[in-house]
Amino acid sequence: MIASPTTFPRILSMRERCELHNRILRRRLDALLPAVMRECGFDMWLVICNEDNWDPVLPTLLPMDTWTPILQMFVFYDRGEGGVERISISRTNTFDYYDKPYTVHYPWQQWPWLREVIEARDPKRIAINQGETIWAADGLSATHKEKLLATLPKKYAQRLSSGEDLCRRWMETLIPEEMELYPHVVSVAHALLREIFSRRVITPGVTTLADLRWAYWQMCNDRGLEVSFCPFFYLARRESEKKSHPEGDATIRRGDVVYCDVGIKYLGLITDTKECAYVLREGEHDAPEGLRRLLAETNRLQDIYCRQFVAGRTGNEMLRSGLEAARAAGVNNPRIYSHSCGHLLHEPGPLIGHPLNQENWPGRGDVPLNYDTSFVCEISADGVVPEWDGQSLRLPTEEQILFTREGTSFIDGRQTEFYLI
Repeated sequence: MIASPTTFPRILSMRERCELHNRILRRRLDALLPAVMRECGFDMWLVICNEDNWDPVLPTLLPMDTWTPILQMFVFYDRGEGGVERISISRTNTFDYYDKPYTVHYPWQQWPWLREVIEARDPKRIAINQGETIWAADGLSATHKEKLLATLPKKYAQRLSSGEDLCRRWMETLIPEEMELYPHVVSVAHALLREIFSRRVITPGVTTLADLRWAYWQMCNDRGLEVSFCPFFYLARRESEKKSHPEGDATIRRGDVVYCDVGIKYLGLITDTKECAYVLREGEHDAPEGLRRLLAETNRLQDIYCRQFVAGRTGNEMLRSGLEAARAAGVNNPRIYSHSCGHLLHEPGPLIGHPLNQENWPGRGDVPLNYDTSFVCEISADGVVPEWDGQSLRLPTEEQILFTREGTSFIDGRQTEFYLI
């Protein structure tokens, strides 16, 4: 049984969040950026977008307490031992995170200055955010690509190359400070579930799934948290009891299993969680043994899945080896459909299976695994529940995990018992 919450993790104030964001930003720019640029073979990286049409990478490059007016134009140039030069050719106040060699008033001034910056440094290989596989690496608009090509001399236009790998490595990699912070973020996500899966929110026979959805959303909003996607709640019910209620009945009743698929965005990191609760019948003190066994079986599949994390493996390879190992271990009808989850919800690391495809996913499934990255362990298994007249039930779970050189670990534990309502 998961106990009801007595305290809720302290949510940082906006000032504290900004200070933390900016401290992490400086560390990422100073230490991580040079490493990933060199790993990917680029000595220059261009990030160009507009105020109301951000490149997905942009929020990870700027301080929190700034404004991004009109044309955003940032240049990163690797000077070797001199480090990576960070140049802003925009009106954005970047404080001391970037050099600002020009006083920008109008967007038409910026393109000639960009050419000037590039010609003065003579880069050999220039990354632009254009890619087919990683969505977040495709932030350069067609209009800006045309303007860039029209601005640059031919020899520099010929040195432009897709920065897809660079965007991926920058976005997927967590620095030590972020890995230390993530458990707090996930603990907040878990505290929300302890609250939502309780009698403070759910009254059996009265509360509906829609009520639960809006209660969760409101709860996040009231605590100053942003949901990372639209919250979802589902229920499973003994087949023989469905006949007593209208078809499609969404009222939460005693004896039901209630699932969630929810997440928050907090401190620049994202959570994505599937956990489940059981609504006690009169006289019950725990979920039926058949349900508890099924949850234990999903925990076993989680362990098998986590053992597939080997640096350099692709998502498709991890899917294949994970399913083979699970079937060999006797897991009934295992399914794996997992993804990276950190600065973004479903990207930019390898896709490891999909609900509609348990064999091979071209492109995103071919992305290799790297250290210091975060994922979800999103899996499910089937099982027979004797207390439900031998009914077969699929139990989905999704938990946050971290992959480092030390191995794979659950960021803030995992569900091993049902929430009891």
